[in-house]
Amino acid sequence: QVQLVESGGGFVQAGGSLRLSCVGSGLTLRRLTMGWFRQAPGKEREFVSTIGRAGVSSYYADSVKGRFTVSRDNAQNTGYLQMTSLKPEDTAVYFCAATNQGTTRRESMYEFWGQGTQVTVSS
Repeated sequence: QVQLVESGGGFVQAGGSLRLSCVGSGLTLRRLTMGWFRQAPGKEREFVSTIGRAGVSSYYADSVKGRFTVSRDNAQNTGYLQMTSLKPEDTAVYFCAATNQGTTRRESMYEFWGQGTQVTVSS
């Protein structure tokens, strides 16, 4: 079965940190661009970050730039999103995704999606 599985979400106070992981099952992630998206209650899903196949190129939404770091370990078939200085407005379900395309912010370009992991930041 082809799937992405996220983990690492949870409850944290403002200013805290979390690291999300995304493991590929039935997918060879080193062949794919990875992306992270999030969806807050009552809002549309939005782009957070993307990282290229080799882990050299990466891009971030302005709202997380300087606070979040995307990375990947192709040997472990895993991607990561390190989140620091978390704010209440970061509260959302976070999704990892993968695509055969190059780095892109466009949600529609991602073919593979995880089930999401909840991140809640209290003030």
